Amino acid sequence: MIRLRLPALLALLAAALGAAAPASGAAPGGGTLTVLYSSTDMIFDPAWVTGAPTTLPGLVLRRLTTWDAEPGRPPVAAPDLATDTGRSSDGGRTWTYTLKPGLRYEDGTPITSADIKYGIERSFAPEVTRGLGYHKTLLVGGAGYRGPHTGAGLDSIETPDSRRIVFHLRVAYRDWPWIVATAPFTPVPRAKADLKNYRYRPVASGPYRIATSVPGSRVELVRNPHWDPATDPVRTAAPDRIVVELGRSEAEQFDRVTADTDAARDTIAVGMIPQDRLPRVAGDPDLRRRLVRSEPSFLSYLAINNRRGALQQLKVRQAIQYAVDKAAVAEAVGALTAAVPASTLIPPGMPGHVQYDLYPAGPSGDVATAKRLLAEAGHRVLRLTMRIFDDESTRTRAVLIQRALARAGIVVEIRKLGYDAWIAANRAGDADYDLKLSGWIPDYPGAASSLQPLYSSGSELTPTWYSRPDVDAAMERALAEPDPARAQAQWAALDRRIMKDAPVVPLIYQGILMLRGSNVRNFSITSAPAAIDLLRVSLDHG
Repeated sequence: MIRLRLPALLALLAAALGAAAPASGAAPGGGTLTVLYSSTDMIFDPAWVTGAPTTLPGLVLRRLTTWDAEPGRPPVAAPDLATDTGRSSDGGRTWTYTLKPGLRYEDGTPITSADIKYGIERSFAPEVTRGLGYHKTLLVGGAGYRGPHTGAGLDSIETPDSRRIVFHLRVAYRDWPWIVATAPFTPVPRAKADLKNYRYRPVASGPYRIATSVPGSRVELVRNPHWDPATDPVRTAAPDRIVVELGRSEAEQFDRVTADTDAARDTIAVGMIPQDRLPRVAGDPDLRRRLVRSEPSFLSYLAINNRRGALQQLKVRQAIQYAVDKAAVAEAVGALTAAVPASTLIPPGMPGHVQYDLYPAGPSGDVATAKRLLAEAGHRVLRLTMRIFDDESTRTRAVLIQRALARAGIVVEIRKLGYDAWIAANRAGDADYDLKLSGWIPDYPGAASSLQPLYSSGSELTPTWYSRPDVDAAMERALAEPDPARAQAQWAALDRRIMKDAPVVPLIYQGILMLRGSNVRNFSITSAPAAIDLLRVSLDHG
């Protein structure tokens, strides 16, 4: 196998990747788009969905607002079901939305403000607590609410009539138009919202409905006859049909799309390109033309369980910071994604990003400092477990981290989980690990989305179990700050404050890179934050 070192491969790609911009042009209708996923499950329940509104569930489920994204510029908040991005009053604590007239579900029934209120309330139910939860900390009364199945509604959401909905927040929050673009702000008809089965067969409000859903195998989307394009300027809904194939390995995805024969010309591979295929991409002008990539707003990091044994000691967590070889991780995954060693929690391109490095170990680590800190904490040898999702790219990174930590006397046992076990452990809040290899893409273009979900006390998404009252209080102040520049400065200070406690090791900033078939047009990845954008995708058979 030919293996190029990172600098050589980057140099080769730098001269050629100008052709890797997304293909654009008119949006001819028709055809069947195929999308290949390595995951074995695809959940559409809006109380579980965590992806941006531009991802595949956004073709089935509309929200109050959405993202209007074009290559080369950051996404902007745009109306979706609502007539605008919201009208604020009460100093920014009250937000009012009006639904567009004539909105209907796939069965022809009207979409109402009560359906949106119910969908939001439903996201508070304990059975679905692993979805996005920004609204849970912002809505008045959200902290103790347990969902509509208790018989109670959330009084801070009012529906004066079938088209108006009003939100009352604890604090003035200028980013609320981004929050109502998250999945919980999808309309859900109460009579059809079974908590168990709605995951695979939600009632569509977008241009496509689910015709077939076979967990572990495939999902087929067909046109929703009651979607009105006049109400939806963001989605083009060009393909007649979209087939999602699940459980396809990264290698299989790459091989199928690079072949570019028959249906492969109408296919998108969303898996990471395997390391051993990178030289082929670098040397093939056609593949470079069919690459779609983002800016490096994805943070890959090593989470440290702050409640666990010796990891409760700050010097132990700092030792891990110094021991890791970030350059090796960047080389393993980063040539095409322009990966570079990371030191902050807010990634480049995001509001609030200020570059700093509290643990200047150099790109390959500082083993002597790591050993000294471990000794000062009373440990000569430390044995830890690391939980990972069992795919090729994650295994590669895990082994590199294992080797780097071993240099400092930290012996790591890697525990691999398949997709179903990984998802189940995350949703159950299982903390039976010392280290966890993870990553984070902010949920919207705001500094809070880089920090609040992972480092606020009691967060349902944190893999670190980090909890500091002073950090929580500082987040509250930053959330309530009405001036954008001051708010960004506060979030930047919080980034640095959290890293003083060393709850995670920022490994690399990287972009997302995907490969499309030659007939695919208008497929892109949004600028920071990076998200797959399928809202305008089309097929060109001319």
